[in-house]
Amino acid sequence: METFAEYSHAIASLVIFTLIVLALSPFSAISKQGKGLAPGAAPEQDYADKAYRLNRAYLNGTETLPSFVAVTVAAILLGASPFWVNLLATLALVSRIVMLVVHLQGIGKPHSGIRSVFYVAGWACMVVLALMALVAAF
Repeated sequence: METFAEYSHAIASLVIFTLIVLALSPFSAISKQGKGLAPGAAPEQDYADKAYRLNRAYLNGTETLPSFVAVTVAAILLGASPFWVNLLATLALVSRIVMLVVHLQGIGKPHSGIRSVFYVAGWACMVVLALMALVAAF
């Protein structure tokens, strides 16, 4: 496994983000249960409601995780620059963590502001990782 040792930060970023999403799941479920919602139901769309924000944070994580895993693993397996893969995966993780904290705390506006800035930053990191994987493939 020495081949992948160069990508330790990127691999750790994948694991940490996965653990965050896994941790959000029961908290989201408990907050929805506390509101009397059936399993799978979504809270009313009210950014002032902590259960709604927690559910959205969880859903944002589950929506983003597959793309993050796909582009990071592809870049690793195709041998893209370890420095850039590690840096971009770490920055994507940090942006997701900041976005999560902002989301859970209800900071800013529902549709714009600092949460959107960090969303775009993480998204951009993943786009660059995807492009690096494609370049490495050909």
